Amino acid sequence: MSATPVPGARRIGVFGGAFDPPHNAHIALAQAALGQFGLDVLYVVPTGQAWHKARALSAPVHRLAMTRLAFKDLPHVVVDEREIQRAGPTFTIDTLEALQAENPQAQLYLFIGADQFSAFRQWHRWQDILEIAIICIADRAQSALAQTQFDAYAGGNYRFFKLELPLMPVSATRIRQLMASGKASAAAIVQLVPEPVARYISLNQLYRPH
Repeated sequence: MSATPVPGARRIGVFGGAFDPPHNAHIALAQAALGQFGLDVLYVVPTGQAWHKARALSAPVHRLAMTRLAFKDLPHVVVDEREIQRAGPTFTIDTLEALQAENPQAQLYLFIGADQFSAFRQWHRWQDILEIAIICIADRAQSALAQTQFDAYAGGNYRFFKLELPLMPVSATRIRQLMASGKASAAAIVQLVPEPVARYISLNQLYRPH
């Protein structure tokens, strides 16, 4: 699994997600991406209308605000709101094509989780994504990224890299469940999310039972 980006090309990373809420594992991924791939900039892109999620996301204004708070102290990270502003379903290929048009000489790197990679062939225009970006899969310690998953892309697996990450037992689902239980406070989740995000969740009563 190696790739051959254009020598000397500007390296632009793209890390999308619901960020509902953004948590410490998201921060760790961004830091690892910047360090392991020598990125010039990493665009963190909160999704707009997520066609693939069964549940309704929190209001875009909240997810965008939390994402800005979470990543504000990371150099070379830009929170990009284009997907939230885009009407209709959000597709990664649209964002990648827009960034490529804005940066025609750059090499794009798309960062996704192992669970997203397992469903990658269901993504809208996934073949075009492979043409535009090198795919970097977050491989948490003890995960089960199998070589057979890469072999499925015969002739194209040179477009994939692994992003090495420590094992971090934290998820947005777990955080939402804790808050919905009514038993957790901002202090209880501050070990899972950046402190400004915990404070924002508390002030805006997010994820509480209605």
